[in-house]
Amino acid sequence: MIPIAVEPDLSYARRDCGWGALDTARGRLPLAAVDIDARIVGLTSTTEVRQTFVNHLREPIEATYIFPLPDRAAVQRFRMVAGERVIEGELDERGRARATYDAAIASGHRAAIAEEDRAGVFTMRVGNLAPGEVVTVALTLSGPVVIDDGEVTWLFPLVVAPRYVPGAPLPGEQAGLGVVSDTDAVPDASRISPPVLLPGMPSPVRLGVRLTVDGGGLPMSGLRANLAEVDARAEGRGWAIALRPGQRLDRDLVLRWRLGSTELCSSAVWAPDASGPGATIAVTIVPPIGSAAGGRPRDVVLLLDRSGSMEGWKMVAARRAAARVIDSLTERDRFCVLAFDNSVEASPQPGGLLAPASDRLRFAAVEFLARVDARGGTELAQPLRQALAALQPDSRRDQVIVLITDGQVGNEDQILASLGRDLERVRMFTLGIDQAVNAAFLRRLAVLGGGACELVESEDRLDEVMAKIHRRIATPILTELAIAGVGVAAHDQAPRRLPAVFAGAPVTVYLRCPERPVPGQTIEIRGRLPAGTATAMTVAIDAAWPAVALEAAWGRAHIRDLEDRYAAGEGTSELERQIVAVSLRHRVLSRFTAFVAVDRSVMVAPGHHPRPVVQPVELPAGWSGNAAVPAAAPAPRMNAGNAGYGGRAAPSAPMPAARGRMAAPTGGFAAVGSFAPPPPPQDDGPEVDASFEAEESTGAGIDRLAMREEAPAAPPSLRQRASDIGPGPAPQSRAPAVKSIVSREPRKDEGGSDRAKRAEAAPEAKLAAPAPAKPKGAPPTTADATAQRYWQRLRLIVDDLAAALTAAAPATAAQLPVARLVELVEDARSVGLDALVAALTPLVTRLQAALADAQVAARLAEVVTALRALSPTSTPTPTPPPARTGRSFWK
Repeated sequence: MIPIAVEPDLSYARRDCGWGALDTARGRLPLAAVDIDARIVGLTSTTEVRQTFVNHLREPIEATYIFPLPDRAAVQRFRMVAGERVIEGELDERGRARATYDAAIASGHRAAIAEEDRAGVFTMRVGNLAPGEVVTVALTLSGPVVIDDGEVTWLFPLVVAPRYVPGAPLPGEQAGLGVVSDTDAVPDASRISPPVLLPGMPSPVRLGVRLTVDGGGLPMSGLRANLAEVDARAEGRGWAIALRPGQRLDRDLVLRWRLGSTELCSSAVWAPDASGPGATIAVTIVPPIGSAAGGRPRDVVLLLDRSGSMEGWKMVAARRAAARVIDSLTERDRFCVLAFDNSVEASPQPGGLLAPASDRLRFAAVEFLARVDARGGTELAQPLRQALAALQPDSRRDQVIVLITDGQVGNEDQILASLGRDLERVRMFTLGIDQAVNAAFLRRLAVLGGGACELVESEDRLDEVMAKIHRRIATPILTELAIAGVGVAAHDQAPRRLPAVFAGAPVTVYLRCPERPVPGQTIEIRGRLPAGTATAMTVAIDAAWPAVALEAAWGRAHIRDLEDRYAAGEGTSELERQIVAVSLRHRVLSRFTAFVAVDRSVMVAPGHHPRPVVQPVELPAGWSGNAAVPAAAPAPRMNAGNAGYGGRAAPSAPMPAARGRMAAPTGGFAAVGSFAPPPPPQDDGPEVDASFEAEESTGAGIDRLAMREEAPAAPPSLRQRASDIGPGPAPQSRAPAVKSIVSREPRKDEGGSDRAKRAEAAPEAKLAAPAPAKPKGAPPTTADATAQRYWQRLRLIVDDLAAALTAAAPATAAQLPVARLVELVEDARSVGLDALVAALTPLVTRLQAALADAQVAARLAEVVTALRALSPTSTPTPTPPPARTGRSFWK
């Protein structure tokens, strides 16, 4: 990679957007605080995001902040608060909203405007802030939370990561105030590229996060967070959760918990419109658990992102995931691997041609992965074209693309416009690996391809999703979905193209009805089973919880469909009018509308434009200053302090990087211990995990959790064996595809460091070799921490199996925990936990036999007893940290 020297543009520096242009030690950055208050009931969330801006200068300013929000959420309300004044924002067509804002600023009035630039990327401008003035703007949004295999995921992004921007710079005035110039491929690049604080710079922004979680009548358990600095307590039937002070806005905040029993089933609920006789119905289709028997052969093209932003632990995780997918293929399948940055390399055959998944070619493909290192830019369109060219239509075979990337590209619309329609003929799966992943784009690709998207924010999470990836790229449980019985037109259904239904992954469809359902009304869900047999089920329509905003959820999903059609080449003025009409009718923000609020009670400086100040953002966690890579053409203007940012240009002198090379996130998920709810009234409170202790609080009889911090998990070895991830043992005649993921001769890189030395820290896992005895009193090792995580997973599975014994249909209720146990055994085999695999394998066999036995409950009880008898005597239990003193953050 050759650095591109770029002459800094002093006019850019005068806009006060760079780290070098503002004296952050004096607190001159305008954004003072970000507060997030969320309430989750069942599978829906309502969130208020408050951003507080302060003018530390001696002249009026216009603060600009480029920030992310959950891509599935519908932004419904906007307010500006200045002192005692609260100004409600109005939703209007984007051009008119901008004109209103500009006129207010020119007249000296205080004003704010919120615009959506991409799915999940927004720009906030607050103008005419007088010296010393404090203004808070608040956005209210609602949307669904994801449930998969019985586990709920709440993800809230906190930073817009740098994105690779291809194309030639456009001359003239830029669309925004970002550090990357607009190009012919990304004409709004300057609106999605905020300046970045250098690693190690102090962060003046205070982050506050508070959540209340209610299962909506269903039991909850197993709360986990990707940050250790989380406080939680029991509150009624749910939890109150808060992030401790001092956290930075540099990653996605992720919480996960398990909801409901093991007998979740398909359902339909409705809610009335805020005005008028109409209603919205949400249909949730829960597929049966298990693999699709009799699946068809597959043609699989694996796309591996090797660009500069994938440096470090992300590249290691991507290689591991790719190797597991390859090793799951059978002799009936065909495949190829394309590793891409600015160029594309193919294996096992030149030109990206499909080859039979024989042992020899699978081994060659994984050896090819061993030589893949991070470099260059993220040119995604070309490998997608090659993958589509290799996957020719064949009614006898499934056509599958698996994309492994962080998704940090700026030309999403260009890719969708050129390839969107072609992606509809294949099944597209995306695996996003990053602590600040571009989830919106990866989900859009998966929806177009009728597949699924998985997000991985740590290598611990990768261990959990590997088996799911294998199940998802197999033949789906249900295809050709259709919903009938309520007279809903195709254009009133969102999403427009119903996805296939995969094992363990529920699908939610929103329907608009001109009239409200009557009591006892039902709908019919139709589909086709893997063998081609038509099937149907009837579901009663029930009333939704009062706080559930189904109308906004339908509006956001429908607008997303229309925006994807607009980006994919159907960009007509009629489509734009439809988007604006839906946005205004259902009061949901879109790319063609904007919220604007004007305070006409004050006059700051009529006739004088306030000084523009662009808020810098954090460098995403795990990124180094050298992670960004150059695009095809340099930007015409570049702040010296931000050179190398956003994939536009590298500086002539290296950026100082206090964090060094990109490091793996430490510790992965921390378990937020389970706890008992308060005493009577008795209800279905959060379930208790006996392996955790609740800390007694001295105030108001409240239990506050002491976070249990696990030993940091080292990244899995680059030489780790990639083993089968399919259910059940591999046939004896089939040799393992991989013996080593990086077995190659050591070579020197540009800095003279020996790459082989980096692998010595994680030696090859010998599956057959017993672990040496550890001296008494020796500290826990990486192997101990790995085994501990698997024992924790096992305890949760055993609890679910025990719960299945009390269900009306134990055989049905036990399907999911049994599938999870099979996945755990395969994952444990891949990391060399032979003792655990040997102990669990016969019990798994007994469980599978018990599901078909007439005395299923008794047989299950026997196995549960045997599983509980297992004791992780070889792995120490980490000691909880000392109890924290002082008041909890949510107080």
